[in-house]
Amino acid sequence: QVKLVESGGGLVQPGGSLRLSCVASGFTFSTSPMSWYRQAPGKERELVAHIMSAGGSEIYADSAQGRFTISRDNAKSTLYLQMNSLKFEDTAVYYCNVPGIAWGQGTQVTVSS
Repeated sequence: QVKLVESGGGLVQPGGSLRLSCVASGFTFSTSPMSWYRQAPGKERELVAHIMSAGGSEIYADSAQGRFTISRDNAKSTLYLQMNSLKFEDTAVYYCNVPGIAWGQGTQVTVSS
């Protein structure tokens, strides 16, 4: 079955960096567009970044533009989200997503001093 497993979340100070990973299985990762979403407490889930199957075509939320980078390694069936210059408002559960197919279980990112 389709499985998405996120990792890399944690506690980081403002201005710090984290790299999230999402290992995919159960579908043809290399031909699937992929996304990262996040959900903060009391808020709706929102798109953070999206990448096409071959990479090289990415979309970012305004809040992520210039600070976050989405990438993928199709040979490893792994999706990444490099997050730099983290802010308090980036605190959320981050989810890996195959559009229309499946969600991961999420990984918590907490930005706190």
